[in-house]
Amino acid sequence: MNILQIIILSLVEGLTEFLPISSTGHMMVTASLLNITPSAFLSSFEIFIQLGAVLAVVVIYFNKLLGDFNLLLKVGAAFVPTAIIGFVFYPLVKNVLLESLATVAVSLFVGGVVLILFEWYLVKQKVVHNDNDTEVIKDVNFKESVIIGFCQSLAMIPGVSRAGATIAAGLGLGLSRQTIVEFSFFLAIPTILAAAGYDLFKTGADFSLNEFKILALGFIFSFIFAYITVKWLIKFVSTHNFVWFGVYRVVLACFIWFGLL
Repeated sequence: MNILQIIILSLVEGLTEFLPISSTGHMMVTASLLNITPSAFLSSFEIFIQLGAVLAVVVIYFNKLLGDFNLLLKVGAAFVPTAIIGFVFYPLVKNVLLESLATVAVSLFVGGVVLILFEWYLVKQKVVHNDNDTEVIKDVNFKESVIIGFCQSLAMIPGVSRAGATIAAGLGLGLSRQTIVEFSFFLAIPTILAAAGYDLFKTGADFSLNEFKILALGFIFSFIFAYITVKWLIKFVSTHNFVWFGVYRVVLACFIWFGLL
């Protein structure tokens, strides 16, 4: 990959990691549009640069994470099912699903429809709290944390979206948008650390010095772009719902299916 391709992929990762639209799916589509040949290293790059996005969350929420042990326990409880399921299905995800644009298209479409229906139903039933809600992150209990963790494990399928799965689960549990978005941020930390660390352990010995430099650049750029996105998203969810993200997913799925396959 050249420097422009690295920047573009990192931009896509940083801007989409915490939105319910699938960062992995977007990077796969972007790589295809940039004529980057699918490879084991490209799959590792797409996994590893998510660490930059995680660092952005740590920097922004450092004091909150450091000062709330109960929150950390709930994030840990949510991470357990994802870790177990992810470990079992890692070979399938890395060697098959991360090279399938058809999987991305179907997952984006189904997830988009689900997100639209969730918003339509929950808002109509007044289940979801509005932007004036005073609920805080500590109101997520351990049972809800585990449920959210199981739903997040679906995001191993490219196109599902880790953020989308957790947000849909939180909305279904009656949590406010800001609460579930922030919890999704925090849950990304152990999830992505584990995924990137395990992938690096399995494949890092085969990387060249130049490939490690590419990973480092991707990490830096994704951190910058994710930092901007996290700040924006918290403001956005206070006055908007996720319907248009669902519509966008459906449109993108159609583009992939009819334009790239």
